[in-house]
Amino acid sequence: MSAESITTALFLITAVVASAVLINAVYPVISNMAGTFSSTTHESDVQIRTDFKIIATYASGSSGTAQIWMKNIGSEQISLLDIQRADVFGGATGSFNHLAHSGGTLGDNQWAETFTNPEYDLNGNQYWDPGETVKVTFKTTIPSTGNKVYFQFALPDGIWRSTEFTVS
Repeated sequence: MSAESITTALFLITAVVASAVLINAVYPVISNMAGTFSSTTHESDVQIRTDFKIIATYASGSSGTAQIWMKNIGSEQISLLDIQRADVFGGATGSFNHLAHSGGTLGDNQWAETFTNPEYDLNGNQYWDPGETVKVTFKTTIPSTGNKVYFQFALPDGIWRSTEFTVS
């Protein structure tokens, strides 16, 4: 009888040790997966809540500049840094350029944002809040009056809008 008790105790101890080893091996993997899912869910949520609309456009062939006004119609704030890191494409339809962000005076194939308080950044927090407008000006080869201009604005998180409009 005591041999059976010792054998049962040894099996029980072995089962507990094996369970502990299994838990120590599996738990970090599960924890890491939960963190990945949580991160991915947050990024998807931000993308879903980020939205903006092009509300007005103007282009002048003589000056080679175009102006586009966009309104944040989503529920997510967009930082000024994200606006400045955006990809901007513009120019004649079918012959447009990827434009570089201008840190100062607007040069050829460059764009700049106007996002100042109180004209556009209504509360002065350096975020493109829901309901606020940002103005993008770019300089590139603009076709003559009556021809089409293409514009595309893509935020770093992949949300983008584009439009074609006629040169005035």
